[in-house]
Amino acid sequence: MKVKVRGFEVVNKFKNQEINLPKRKTTGSAGYDFESAVTVTLPPKKITFVTTGIKAYMQEDEVLQMYPRSSLCFKRNLMKANSVGIIDSDYYNNPDNEGEIMLILYNFGDNEVTIKKGERIAQGIFTKYLSTDNDNTSIKRLGGFGSTGS
Repeated sequence: MKVKVRGFEVVNKFKNQEINLPKRKTTGSAGYDFESAVTVTLPPKKITFVTTGIKAYMQEDEVLQMYPRSSLCFKRNLMKANSVGIIDSDYYNNPDNEGEIMLILYNFGDNEVTIKKGERIAQGIFTKYLSTDNDNTSIKRLGGFGSTGS
């Protein structure tokens, strides 16, 4: 049996709802394209959570970095409110939201913007990270989005 190293799964609440797993568009692409799981309208000058219906699993010393697609900004007046999204390895299957990946988008335009279900909105890049010699964190994640404090 092949051991799971890193990849994507659909969260239970979106099973059987035609959610596509993220994939790279070309052999030279670093990022896996994420789609919106629902159609959502973003009001002007407001922040909106947009769900992907996807969770990611990876090795303990890896992180999935989420970036907005460049066309969101110059074509749609949307930006990722928190710059780069960090999906930690222990976010996967957390008890609050199963590790569902959501984007925090800000509509800086003057008009509503509608993102349709299946529209590509972000790209995720897996990468390794390093820790310090005296790192001794032993706290286990018990929740989902923002669960480790403010």
